[in-house]
Amino acid sequence: MSPRPLYEAAPSSGDAVEVADGVLWMRIALPMALDHVNVYALADPDGWTVVDTGFDKPRTREEWQALLSGPLSGKPVARVLATHYHPDHIGLAGWFQAQGAELLTTRTSWLYARMLVLDRHETHAPQTLAHWRMAGMDAEIHARRLAERPYNFADGVHPLPLGYSRLFEGQTLRLGGRDWLVRMGDGHAPEHATLWSLSDDLVIGGDQFLPKISPVIGVYATEPAADPLGEWLESCARFLNHAEDRHRVLPGHKVPFAGLPSRLQQMIDHHEGALDKLLAHLDRPRVACDCFAALFTRRIGPEMYGFAMSEALAHLNHLLTRGLVRKIPGPEGAVLWQAI
Repeated sequence: MSPRPLYEAAPSSGDAVEVADGVLWMRIALPMALDHVNVYALADPDGWTVVDTGFDKPRTREEWQALLSGPLSGKPVARVLATHYHPDHIGLAGWFQAQGAELLTTRTSWLYARMLVLDRHETHAPQTLAHWRMAGMDAEIHARRLAERPYNFADGVHPLPLGYSRLFEGQTLRLGGRDWLVRMGDGHAPEHATLWSLSDDLVIGGDQFLPKISPVIGVYATEPAADPLGEWLESCARFLNHAEDRHRVLPGHKVPFAGLPSRLQQMIDHHEGALDKLLAHLDRPRVACDCFAALFTRRIGPEMYGFAMSEALAHLNHLLTRGLVRKIPGPEGAVLWQAI
């Protein structure tokens, strides 16, 4: 069965759609090209369990206030479950915690978020500049970014207090009148939590299971030798052992869908095809930022340049892991890549 949407339209701002008994689907706006994140509320005896939150922005808080007084009926948020540490998913967790909510997330997500929210920079770190040179960033893009204040994690994430409840592989949770099995994915974010209902056919996928679009699989200055694409492909293959056509997937973006096995295979095939194209493109030495045409069908403008660079590096690192390319020192700190 090919992946298929379960709804024709998404809930509007301040509204909710009941996707199952005691499970509400809502949307929070994002200030970017991907203009929304899906959030969910599970009804529990002591209040709501909210899954993911959106950024910590004035508009986001206003949207949540409308949801809390509207479809959430004024009941308290007892806990927040963050599927992973990215700002659009954990941004308001600390805000909810300040109002008495418990935070549930993975150890890796909590440590990353707690570290990054305290890590503020007014200028770009030397390691970031070296990373840009290594990837062969376009000179005009480089100059523009150098003149801008760097984005800080704290720009979109509320301070996180000490204390959280850990999610781990194989754990069973009782939320929303259901028992859920926690299964971890990797690649888009380390130790990304997905929840599989043992009571019915629901799966909470976060960014690990998205319909049509693929999440960013990127390499950054924080871990330049990482192989997140290898971790992503391994995760997709592992999830195929559990996915069934009957599953109704509640994703972090776009609309809930069915046909998870086909979608997982699509994502594997997509990246394997991209690796083949990239390897053919490396018939001569190239920097990472010369590889966009082999990986993306659309033109990469300044707003998407950083994501594209991180994705190119992820695919190149994976080809290096497979022993299919070599790295050659280039001018001014750049690294050239060539097929073996």
